[in-house]
Amino acid sequence: MKRTNIDATQLELADTVVAIKRVSKTVKGGRTMRFSALVVVGDKNGHVGVGMGKAAEIPEAIRKGKQAAEKNMITVPLDENKSIPHDFIGKFGSASVLLKKSPDGIIAGGPARSVLEFAGVENIRTKSLGSSNKANVVLATLAGLAALKTPEEVAKRRGKTVEEIIG
Repeated sequence: MKRTNIDATQLELADTVVAIKRVSKTVKGGRTMRFSALVVVGDKNGHVGVGMGKAAEIPEAIRKGKQAAEKNMITVPLDENKSIPHDFIGKFGSASVLLKKSPDGIIAGGPARSVLEFAGVENIRTKSLGSSNKANVVLATLAGLAALKTPEEVAKRRGKTVEEIIG
């Protein structure tokens, strides 16, 4: 996954909590309960990040998740229709997310929808394939968005013009 050095302090970031899990560890004296929070941050204009935070209290886990998400920001290429440049399948672990161009709003499940909304994508269809684990679906969506290429990037790599690539 390509991560660009984005200064999160210069962006107007919004965040949402996708999932909170209670995890326990069995130790000699009994069980210790902790919380794990999956957080998505983005500026709704092509920058999005995902982070996982773990702590003894929920607010602390959310804060840590938000910090981790700001460190892992990526830039998403968007076309003039606020959609993705081409169809793609993002994969992470056993989760796959099919990302398709669409003219009619965001059609996506819960975990993928939050990533796409905070990335600023407005016209897309998705289908979650394989695992339904929220963390893996979110990371598969992020991996798919990070792997997208603009027609300009493809033309430059192949040594052709944009018109030759698009046809």
